[in-house]
Amino acid sequence: MVKQSSTDHQERLETFLQHLEEARQLQREWMTYGMNCVDLYVEDVDGDWQELWREDEDQQQTLVESVTTFLKSNDWVAVRIRKQIKDKSLPEIAAKLEKYLSFPKEDRIFVVKNMLAGNVLDRESNRDSSNENDDIDLLDLAESLLEKLAEILQESV
Repeated sequence: MVKQSSTDHQERLETFLQHLEEARQLQREWMTYGMNCVDLYVEDVDGDWQELWREDEDQQQTLVESVTTFLKSNDWVAVRIRKQIKDKSLPEIAAKLEKYLSFPKEDRIFVVKNMLAGNVLDRESNRDSSNENDDIDLLDLAESLLEKLAEILQESV
């Protein structure tokens, strides 16, 4: 145990020293080349990255608006989500769901289920068999919601 701890400390020290040397190198290049040192680190400084960034933000905003529109609909999944999460606004829920879509695919269902479970307001204090049923229902709802979100994603692309 002590040996592994000292190895971890040694690795952290080596990483720190490497980062320190990289920072010193950047400082030397800054002093030598001035603003032009950015060209050494960024391939396409003069490219259209800013426009592409704006397009990504616009696409993200469109996705949140599409999810919000879905949550306002009479679709049975949207109705159940609104009943489940009463204390959050629909745009807030849509923004969280959009964020959760960036998670690894195998984690999404559990993150959405936990979001739904964390907002349950009417749970009984008697949690014997109904708790397991609630978890299964929330898992089914999360799965249905993710299927609907996948459809929305395909439509917005």
